[in-house]
Amino acid sequence: MFKVSGSLQVTGYIYTAPGEPDSARARIMKVFLYYALLAAAAVAAVSADCQPGDSKDQALAQKQHDVNYLVYKLYGDIRDDTLKELGQTFNPQGDLTSYHDNGDSVNTLMTEFKDGRLLQKKHWFSLFNTRQREEALMMHKVLINCKNWQAFASNAAYFRTNMNEGEFLYALYVSLIHSELGEGVVLPPLYEVTPHMFTNSEVIHEAYKAQMTSTPSRFESHFTGSRKNPEQHVAYFGEDVGMNTHHVLWHMEFPFWWEDSSEDRHLDRKGESFFWVHHQLTVRYDAERLSNYLEPVEELSWKKPIEDGFAPHTAYKYGGYFPSRPDHVDFADVEGVARVRDMLITDDRIREAIAHGYIDAKDGSHIDIMNSHGIEFLGDIIESSGYSANTGFYGSLHNTAHIMLSRQGDPTGKFDLPPGVLEHFETSTRDPSFFRLHKYMDNIFRKHKDSLTPYTKDQLEFTGLSIDSIGIQGKLETFFENFEYSLLNAVDDTVDIADVEIETYIQRLNHKNFSFLIDVTNTLDTEVLATVRIFAWPLRDNNGIVYSFNEGRWRALELDRFWVKVKKGHQQITRHSTESSVTVPDVPSLHTLMERADAALSSDCALHLEEYESAMGLPNRFLLPKGQEQGMEFNLVVAVTDGRVDAALDNLHENTKFIHYGHDRHYPDKQPHGYPLDRRVDDERIFEALPNFKQMTVKLYSHEEVH
Repeated sequence: MFKVSGSLQVTGYIYTAPGEPDSARARIMKVFLYYALLAAAAVAAVSADCQPGDSKDQALAQKQHDVNYLVYKLYGDIRDDTLKELGQTFNPQGDLTSYHDNGDSVNTLMTEFKDGRLLQKKHWFSLFNTRQREEALMMHKVLINCKNWQAFASNAAYFRTNMNEGEFLYALYVSLIHSELGEGVVLPPLYEVTPHMFTNSEVIHEAYKAQMTSTPSRFESHFTGSRKNPEQHVAYFGEDVGMNTHHVLWHMEFPFWWEDSSEDRHLDRKGESFFWVHHQLTVRYDAERLSNYLEPVEELSWKKPIEDGFAPHTAYKYGGYFPSRPDHVDFADVEGVARVRDMLITDDRIREAIAHGYIDAKDGSHIDIMNSHGIEFLGDIIESSGYSANTGFYGSLHNTAHIMLSRQGDPTGKFDLPPGVLEHFETSTRDPSFFRLHKYMDNIFRKHKDSLTPYTKDQLEFTGLSIDSIGIQGKLETFFENFEYSLLNAVDDTVDIADVEIETYIQRLNHKNFSFLIDVTNTLDTEVLATVRIFAWPLRDNNGIVYSFNEGRWRALELDRFWVKVKKGHQQITRHSTESSVTVPDVPSLHTLMERADAALSSDCALHLEEYESAMGLPNRFLLPKGQEQGMEFNLVVAVTDGRVDAALDNLHENTKFIHYGHDRHYPDKQPHGYPLDRRVDDERIFEALPNFKQMTVKLYSHEEVH
């Protein structure tokens, strides 16, 4: 046994069986020393900068500890003794007063469990599977109704032990996001919790070998496919584990199944955010394609073949490989899901709503969409979410399309294949057809946006404030770096065998730090609140033709949105790239989260993980697209608008709850996503004449290529 003290002293002994080779003894000794030193370093680091924590701090550290161990070794036994015992002995129905709904939800779930109707453990889980989703939501309702953390953690431990692992994990993460009990808890990175969903199966096989031979290993991962496939040149975008995590967590923050009546919480601007987050993914993907001399992605069509096939090279933990799809596949009806003509009918009805300017509600009334809020209702019916005004008539274009596209390799179910990558938000963006699908829906949204009356000069101008100049401090330069993450949760093991360090590394895009410099003048006699909006779009298309302002603004990447007080006179606003409100830093590894939470508990210190509370934004490495070696031109635009008009919350400039696409009960900005570039521009001279709008051409450099 090894013991670790804060002074980094390691003492103890190790037992080896008689006759065991010295090399094996040395390897095991090396592993034990490695983990002992890691633990010692964590304790020492916390002790060196320890701030005594109060009861609230200790409660948060305990919550983080519990969550860490609930997802650690997800497919094996719980490795925390207290939680393990709760998993085996806790009675969820023992005290129904510990639930807000007096136990209605837990009684429902326990009836299903006792009657043997729940999905077995060690089986794939997909949110798009109706019954599996129902089961996961049963557990979610139990957790969301817990009155205190003791009830939450106890139920989580019990159902972690007794329910399907995928259903449990989904319910746990969604509940932590939406329950007040989860406030301050950092969600461990999913690519380390379920690495098989993010890592090519070849590497997972190597990880198993390393575990079986007790050999600490570090493997290189490669992107799916070969360089013969043009799509491979942008695989670093769709297969980035941070991008995958961003996509799945957004859909946990804004679940399509959410209904206010059952959740007692309204998700503000959910339909519009569905449009905006996928619009940004689509235009960013196109920017990456242009960086790699590829033409923008073509939209999917139900009447044309799916040109690009996809071989995922990824397998379920249990349940076989993700299905492949060959090139040039014509859409076929999917048995038990939908017919192609159903999708065409749904498409027609949505386009008719846009043409008419209203949506037909379930009660026969009309919902006007010819305004700034129409996109909200349109997004709800396209997804289709629980907020849809008329699911029966408008169907579920987005969700059904994901399943239809996923099943084209086996549309009749002849081969009983498991769901494809498009039936999991973790893996969807790996398939290039994901972006074809969302380009198709993005063009529907554009049809609506272009039907709205363009903004006038009076609507856009910020009286009394002007932008004198904009500039950039630092070079806009991207590069590729190796990113390493643990595969420990990918392999099966037992508590009797010591863990060995198993990691993989893969190339990912990053950029050098830079700052925006915005010089403004306030000619009013008082200080004003201003909203600063920063966008950029590629200056030219793949043929070298300069985009018109109207075409460019629809392809604009949102780089930042923030609020600032501007005093009378001249002022320079400096905004660092690391401060962008649309990105987030990498969440610490699961191992680091475990160390820090445990060290905070043992040292009675506060656990400071505030900057990682939300992982819903884009990875901060992806703020800029790759660019090109000789410099790729982008049109950088800055708009400074009236914060008093924009504000949906008091003290907007001090608001720290604005994270990415909205977090908490109210979205702080009244303006539409993408404002003031969200509507068509018939005459760009209107923008050029605005004193509070400025644009310039910048070059984005990249001196490295992914391999």
